[in-house]
Amino acid sequence: MRALTLLGLGTLFLTTSCKDSHIDNLEERSRLSDEVSLWPLPQQFQTSPVAFKLSASRFKIVHAPGSTAGPSCSLLQNAFRRYFKYIFGYVNEQGQPRSRVFDSELRELQVLITSTDPECDAYPSLKTDESYQLEVDQLKSVLKASNVWGALRGEQVALLGSFMAMNKFNVFHWHIVDDSSFPFLSRTFPNLSQQGAYHPYTHVYTPVDVKSVIEFARMRGIRVIAEFDTPGHTQSWGKGQTDLLTPCYSGSSPSGTFGPVNPILNSTYDFMTSFFKEISSVFADAYIHLGGDEVDFSCWKSNPDIQKFMEQQGFGQDYSKLESYYIQRLLDIVSSTKKGYMVWQEVFDNEVKLKGDTVVEVWKMNMVEEELQNVTGAGFTTILSAPWYLDYISYGQDWKNYYKVEPLSFNGTPEQKKLVIGGEACLWGEYVDATNLTPRLWPRASAVAERLWSDENVKDIGSAYSRLEKHRCHMVRRGIPAEPLFVGHCGHEYSGL
Repeated sequence: MRALTLLGLGTLFLTTSCKDSHIDNLEERSRLSDEVSLWPLPQQFQTSPVAFKLSASRFKIVHAPGSTAGPSCSLLQNAFRRYFKYIFGYVNEQGQPRSRVFDSELRELQVLITSTDPECDAYPSLKTDESYQLEVDQLKSVLKASNVWGALRGEQVALLGSFMAMNKFNVFHWHIVDDSSFPFLSRTFPNLSQQGAYHPYTHVYTPVDVKSVIEFARMRGIRVIAEFDTPGHTQSWGKGQTDLLTPCYSGSSPSGTFGPVNPILNSTYDFMTSFFKEISSVFADAYIHLGGDEVDFSCWKSNPDIQKFMEQQGFGQDYSKLESYYIQRLLDIVSSTKKGYMVWQEVFDNEVKLKGDTVVEVWKMNMVEEELQNVTGAGFTTILSAPWYLDYISYGQDWKNYYKVEPLSFNGTPEQKKLVIGGEACLWGEYVDATNLTPRLWPRASAVAERLWSDENVKDIGSAYSRLEKHRCHMVRRGIPAEPLFVGHCGHEYSGL
C-alpha cells in the first residue's frame, strides 16, 4: 500500500557552467568545489580565492542590457525578490563573518536572457533548456541563459535556492491518490474525495490548492506531473464511484470486498473518459502518469463475469492480457486529451501497445540493467527510480549508496543511453507524513540530485561528503530541517559568538 510520494527529476548530464573556461583536472575541481561548497557540482566552473562583500543597501539584481526579459517578466521579478530575501535575510540575522577579509564589493547581478521568447508566461517542459553561464567579476556578475528556466537554475547557484529548487530538482511527480485515500477534489466527480478522502474538508486538495502548487512550482522552474494510478491502488476510488471496482467472490458468492478497477464494463471507460478530460485541463504539464503497477489478479480470477469475459476474448488464464486490455483502452482515452503519458515498467513488460513518446519508469530493483536495456532497445524514453527509494531506511550514511549509482551502466548503444532522460528520488508515504517528510528527504535526495545533474566522472566520495555537509548546513540555515550526514555541527549554530 502506498499513500504519498515526493519525487524529483533531474536531466542527465545537463550542461551548466559557472564560467567559460573548463577545469579538466578532477582533483582540482573537487578541491575548488569544496572551498565554495557547490551542490550539485556544475559541469564546468572556475573559481579563485577572491572574496566579494555583499551589502543589502547597495547590491541589486537587475535585467541586463539587451536581455529579452524585463520588469514585466513576473517569474524573474519574483525570483529576484525571493533570492534577495534569502541571502540578506541570513546576513541580517547572523551578521557578516568577523574574520573574513573581502577584496572588494560586488554591487550587481545582471540577468541576461538571449532567446527571442524568454518563456516568462510558459511552463517548464521535458525539452526545456536549463543551461546557464554565470561569471562573477570585480563590480558585477552576469548570469546568461537562453530562457527564464536556465536563469532560475543560475540564480540558485549564485544566491542560494529553496527546497527542491536548491538541489536542482525540476519535476514534482505527485502520486496524488492511492488505496487509502482519494484527496484530489474533482469538480466532475466530487464524491470521489467526499467518500474516499480521510476527511472531505480537512484532508483534500481543492482546485485552488492544486492551482497554487502548480504555480508555486512554475515560479521555481519545476514541472508538476500528477499520477492517477490504475487499475490497482484504487480502493479509495470505489468508495465514491459505484461499480468502478471489481466485486470479489468467495466460491460462488460475492465476498463483500473489491479488487482492481473492473475492466469489462463500458461504464468504467465512460468514467475514465470524463475524469481524465478534467485532469488534462487541471494539470498544465504535457504528461500524466497513469501508473499500471502492482495489479493483484486474485479478485479478477474469482469473479465469474471476468472469467466469462476472459474466455470470450481468448485470453485463457493469462490475466496480464486482461490488464493490457484495460491499459490499452485507458491510453487511448488519455491520448484523446492530447496528453502524453508515463507508466510504470509493468505496462511495458506486459507488452501493451505504447505510443512512441511514452515515458517508461523503471522501478523494480531486480534485473534493473536488463530492464533498461529492453526498454531503451524498444525505443522508449526512460526514467530510472529503482535505486533511489528514500523510504527504505537503514542505519548509517546510506546517501553514499544513492550517490554511487551509475544510471547508464547497462549494455546498450549510445542512442539507447540517450533515452534515459533522468531519474527520480522517491519517497512513499506508508510511514511518512508532515512530521518526518523533510528530514527523511534531505540531504539524502541531494545525493541523487548530483548524480543526475553533474558529470558522470564526478565520483569522489570524500569531496562529495565535504560539499554535501556544507550544503546540508545551507539548508538548515534556511529553515529546512535536513538530517545530519554524520556527527558534527554547522558553523551558523554558534550564532552571535
